[in-house]
Amino acid sequence: MPVAARTIENQIKASFGDLTRAERQLATHITRHYPVAVLGSITALAKGAEVSTPTVVRLVQKLGYKGYPDFQAVVRAEVEERLISPLAKHDRWAGGVPDTHILNRFADAVVGNLQATLGQIDHDEFDAIARLMADRGRKVYAMGGRITHAMADYFVTHMKVIRRDVTLISDMSNAWPPALLDMVPGDVLLAFDIRRYENNVLSLVEIAADQGAEVVLVTDQWVSPAAERARYRLSAHVEAPSAWDSTVAIQVLVETLLAAVQTLTWDETQARMKRLEELYARARFFRRSR
Repeated sequence: MPVAARTIENQIKASFGDLTRAERQLATHITRHYPVAVLGSITALAKGAEVSTPTVVRLVQKLGYKGYPDFQAVVRAEVEERLISPLAKHDRWAGGVPDTHILNRFADAVVGNLQATLGQIDHDEFDAIARLMADRGRKVYAMGGRITHAMADYFVTHMKVIRRDVTLISDMSNAWPPALLDMVPGDVLLAFDIRRYENNVLSLVEIAADQGAEVVLVTDQWVSPAAERARYRLSAHVEAPSAWDSTVAIQVLVETLLAAVQTLTWDETQARMKRLEELYARARFFRRSR
């Protein structure tokens, strides 16, 4: 993908310390509502951020662009990148690939994704997410899209051992009303959505947010539109030499989050794990080693 498209948010973060108060306000608005906030006119952006249009011009110039049209062109290219189909993605990777084995090329891409993902995670934000998940006073829900639903299922399978009141929401919309019936303000929804972003994920996030849930979104580096309704966002790099994106970095985030919650709830979790082992033994669930 184009380097500029990948680093716009990083450019803003890197420049934050050199910005004026108004420019910081604008930068915060852009990153919070990226990329939707910058797809409209410069006037609309300034109004949404409650700054002047000259402030917008100054900020984009500080980021290295001649003006707002150039900055917006890069953002639009990034949006196109979000919506790329698997067939087009394969054609792009198939041309001019290194003359090495696919195992090496794929591993290099995955390691790069993991490094880029971990390099941009805010540790304080990650810890805040873990505390939300560990709060016994909050129910936890999780859901994903066509591909990422497996990530939500994996998360819930382990979280059910760690604590009570954890629910996997089906990706079928007709199953949402019963699942959301008991959701109250303060409960947590962990939603997964990577390109091509799915309307059902966005719809569920909107419903949950309207009910007062704390939405945690796990998305890709291009950021799902659902981020606008999320309190917290974890962005993973997912591109790989394949017709499909890689979910390895997402899996690492999920497993690390599970480990963090487990640490925060260890007394309860330990007791639950001991009881679970007793139930497994009684049911003769696992084969004995020879």
